[in-house]
Amino acid sequence: MNVEPPIQAKLLRLAAVDVELTRIAHRRTVLPEQQEVTRLEGERNAHKDAAVAVEIQLDDLDRDIKKLEGEVDAVRKREERDKGMLTAGSVNAKQLSEIQHELGSLERRRSVLEDELLEVMERREAAESDHDHAGARLSKTDEELTDARRLRDEALADLDVAQHRCDTDRGGLVEALPVDLLAVYDRQRAAHGVGAALLQARRCGGCRIELDRGEIARIAKAAPDAVVRCPECGAILVRTKESGL
Repeated sequence: MNVEPPIQAKLLRLAAVDVELTRIAHRRTVLPEQQEVTRLEGERNAHKDAAVAVEIQLDDLDRDIKKLEGEVDAVRKREERDKGMLTAGSVNAKQLSEIQHELGSLERRRSVLEDELLEVMERREAAESDHDHAGARLSKTDEELTDARRLRDEALADLDVAQHRCDTDRGGLVEALPVDLLAVYDRQRAAHGVGAALLQARRCGGCRIELDRGEIARIAKAAPDAVVRCPECGAILVRTKESGL
């Protein structure tokens, strides 16, 4: 294949644009701003789960408190009834003894229930504090996540601008290249990552390997418009004044 040197030189510009497009695509996959968003999303989910767990615990404690308050109230009403009977003086000696015994039992039962109620209320107070703390951490993480997403979106927008510029430049370069030369370039780039490279002195700019003297002599004898390739990586070698041939 023979292509005028100025046309071959355009391959170096095309290769530079393709390297930049590859860099942009890679940066999208390892974008630090996206990694920060992902980290904060995980942190937010953990804080949300913690808050939900505490809310469930609060609901359970509220049910326990309501149940214990009901039991304490029932015991007190029973005590009031018994005391009312004693005050009325309408019971016989046997009933009096039974009521007094029951009042003693009710007092002990109420004391136990009130102690249990106090313990549960203290646990609820601690859980409420945990809930407030979890809510504060969740709110803080939400704010950080909002900022992180904004920075991520700005970084992606910058990449979009860079990619659009490269796509435009590539389109113009592709139109200026012969179809058969472009086909060789694209196949080589798809297979090895670099389609064309500068021959600088005796070194291929693609694989960075220094060619032996025999290869350099062969390339030096080739016509200026001949399309030559690196014997090591297969990239199209573009010859310029830097090639020293």
